[in-house]
Amino acid sequence: MPAKKVHIVSLGCPKNLVDSEVMAAALASGGYLLTKSPEEASVILINTCAFILPAKEESIEEILRMAVWKSGGMGPCTHLVVTGCLPQRYRRGLKKALPEVDLFLGIAEIPNVAAHLDLLFKAGPQSRSSVIGKPDFLMNASHRRLISGPRHSAYLKIADGCTNRCSYCAIPSIRGKARSRTIEDIMKEAELLAAQGVRELIITSQDTTAYGMDRKGKTTLSRLLSNLVGVSGISWIRILYTYPAHLTEELLRTMAAEEKICHYLDIPIQHSDDAILKAMHRRGDNALIRNVMRKAREIVPGIAIRTSLITGFPGETTKRFENLLSFVREMRFDHLGVFTYSREEGTKAASLPSRISEREKQRRRDMVMEVQAGISGEINTALIGTRQEVLVEGEGELDGYPHVGRCRRQAPEIDGVTHLRGGAAETGALVACRITDADDYDLYAEII
Repeated sequence: MPAKKVHIVSLGCPKNLVDSEVMAAALASGGYLLTKSPEEASVILINTCAFILPAKEESIEEILRMAVWKSGGMGPCTHLVVTGCLPQRYRRGLKKALPEVDLFLGIAEIPNVAAHLDLLFKAGPQSRSSVIGKPDFLMNASHRRLISGPRHSAYLKIADGCTNRCSYCAIPSIRGKARSRTIEDIMKEAELLAAQGVRELIITSQDTTAYGMDRKGKTTLSRLLSNLVGVSGISWIRILYTYPAHLTEELLRTMAAEEKICHYLDIPIQHSDDAILKAMHRRGDNALIRNVMRKAREIVPGIAIRTSLITGFPGETTKRFENLLSFVREMRFDHLGVFTYSREEGTKAASLPSRISEREKQRRRDMVMEVQAGISGEINTALIGTRQEVLVEGEGELDGYPHVGRCRRQAPEIDGVTHLRGGAAETGALVACRITDADDYDLYAEII
């Protein structure tokens, strides 16, 4: 019998992407063939996100879009499978709401996906099932991955779940409590990735600075990084999702001391007004955030800092929003993203009064992004004439710039890129460049 083909759609964050890569490897080991084309697939698997309303809407839209390949008779698709956060969060209602789906799998079933597909095919075309238990899966180095993005860059998920309990966030109820991998196990995976040609490791979890807090001993992010810099073949290590109240001076000093660790930090602060931070159940106040920013820039000179904000949280008065705008102008973040507040059932913030209209949330978001565009433009312009190390991502799309890449201050997908010209640039290579021009989000460089 020819092997059945599976097409995987991965939605949401990098942490979800790692889960998709684990499932891809498990399916390949189980005898399934992977295809990038839904029109060729016998099975379409959608790994969903359900963090906030737009993510849920995107997941449902994608499920319905892919269902056409099964119901419309346009290809060989016989089964539609939905995994990840959406079925984990809404386990009871989805079978009735989405009759197009043949199988719903929770997070615990990520490593067992091939066995579930085997059972699905044996049960026949009319079979529908749902397997959703406690979200306790934590990958380890024995769970191989098929890297879906560029071979030179990979996310390294060091933990799963979260114990912070922010009032607006459903992640703890979806992903469970924070649980960290051992340093030894993470090192094994890092070495495997390096052997496959990965040059950049991007450290990720729900809260990377909480790494090791659930374990006894000296398991800390700083100690992990000190070990990872010794992995042969790895040139860059980038850190995402650091919680300001957990960001230690030890971590900053480790960054400053180790050349391989990019002088880049993603520090989602969500807001700057003390009343809003308290209502969000965030640990730390405006003074703490300011102190973290000051220490980061003092200990790691030239560090690029990204943050994420939420506009329209209940109780965000005009004055409190103006406080946030002033804070953004003062702090001058290198990169910044803004979400409008999404009222999520099951969270403590869902019952808060003083709600703000969707239109006003969006207006405030746009105002923050307009301010940030000017700041980013000024920061980028100041880089003109500087020498930067750039990781080449591939062919460019701009006239006169045949290649595109990222410098150490740019994370994939969420920040700008560096457009390259003037020399040979093999994908995955690190090249020395001089910045010749800039706009609000991107840099332009000449290869030296």
